[in-house]
Amino acid sequence: MAEAKKTGVEPVLRADNLVAGYLPGVNILNGCSIEAYPGELIGIIGPNGAGKSTLLKALFGLVKIREGSVTLNGEDITGFKTNKLVQMGVGFVPQTNNVFPSLTIQENLQMGLFLQPKRLNERLEAIFDIFPVLADRRQQSAGSLSGGERQSVAMARALMMDPKVLLLDEPSAGLSPVRQDETFIRTRRINKAGVSVIMVEQNARRCLQIADRGYVLDQGRDAYTGTGRELADDPKVIELYLGTLAKDVDAK
Repeated sequence: MAEAKKTGVEPVLRADNLVAGYLPGVNILNGCSIEAYPGELIGIIGPNGAGKSTLLKALFGLVKIREGSVTLNGEDITGFKTNKLVQMGVGFVPQTNNVFPSLTIQENLQMGLFLQPKRLNERLEAIFDIFPVLADRRQQSAGSLSGGERQSVAMARALMMDPKVLLLDEPSAGLSPVRQDETFIRTRRINKAGVSVIMVEQNARRCLQIADRGYVLDQGRDAYTGTGRELADDPKVIELYLGTLAKDVDAK
């Protein structure tokens, strides 16, 4: 958000020169830096193995950061545990294993508010306004849902704590084109309601359509950054990451 930078607004979430990985001596992130300002939807794209999902996991305390720092509203949160980050207003939706299949939809949502159970009715009302289909099926087992429906439950659960920033890892993965469209529309609606969103996506063209700004990761670094439109129109980004059809992207 260029205007935010000009007026000195603090990023809601910032990562500076992150180095992180899973195995000793093997780094997946090699100096990655990103920032998200209040109200922004950030899209993160790039080839397989670029470190996109690792970046989200590092931001959410699931991968140890070896170098660099992460700040939330100016406060250093590098190395914080996930439960602390949830309390501070960071939500995370993983790509897989993102619901409790033996629990009902409502029980899954309750699990998302275990730190503030007294707010249950208030938050359920807000969540069901965004996901009305879940209200009608709240007593249905999450294990009986389709992939798209499970994704809705996972996103809804992450929103139960009313986060400041939501991290989404491949929210459209494995979904039909119709369900993908629904997921992107819902993500934008969540963002418009005031939640900053950082979304990793393999569907790069669709991601850039809804992103305010984007980052292209390659070999664990932020290789390119710009608005969704700028990245979609950049000849080098098109050639290396999007293909010729990216010229038809109608970025917003």
